Amino acid sequence: MTPHGLPTSDPIKQQLQQGWALIIDDHPLFCDALELTLKSVADFSEVATADCLEAALQRLDGQTPPSLILLDLNLPDVSGLDGLMRLKRRAEKSPVVIVSSMTDNSIINGAIVAGASGFVPKHSRRSIFKEAIEHIANGGIYKPSGFVEGSASEETGETVSRLSSLTNQQARILELICEGKLNKQIAYDLSIAETTVKAHVTAIMRKLGVQSRTQAVLVAQDAKFARVLPSSD
Repeated sequence: MTPHGLPTSDPIKQQLQQGWALIIDDHPLFCDALELTLKSVADFSEVATADCLEAALQRLDGQTPPSLILLDLNLPDVSGLDGLMRLKRRAEKSPVVIVSSMTDNSIINGAIVAGASGFVPKHSRRSIFKEAIEHIANGGIYKPSGFVEGSASEETGETVSRLSSLTNQQARILELICEGKLNKQIAYDLSIAETTVKAHVTAIMRKLGVQSRTQAVLVAQDAKFARVLPSSD
């Protein structure tokens, strides 16, 4: 049994057989170390790497969803939980484990609310990664030692939950709204009807619990989590 009370009789390789893994981290040495770690603790058919979110999203195009994704919170093209939410919209069935040197309880809780299947501190030993993968393979959510449940504010958790509920198209439209574009411009950019944009905007505001586009922008800005992520990796 693991410390989390899950059986370990079935080897990890059996649970992840034929699946591939994706590591998203912009630090070359640490990325190499993670690749070696995954190859040593599980039997993935392939371990691919990406140094930014956009490269990762391109890697996912036309591919069978990976069995596991390891994600750093701060990347050159994205920071905070916004990257996690974008990744989950693209690969919703793939478990995502956050690997970060920032281990504040509010950050961990926010990541889990946003859809992460686990959180592993960057300084962890290989055995911790093995334990985390095994726990997730058994359907659990891995939380590091010392994590205190419910440590994030209710407001932050609600914001993350609402933003995570947006579809890919709604999230893209919200990004364009944040850029100050009007419905007609958004329709042109996305090659869709203006009436479709209006319907999406209505749905976005309903999901975010706001009454105006300005309020929606303020909620979207919380996805960057300057308040939650005080420093970079």
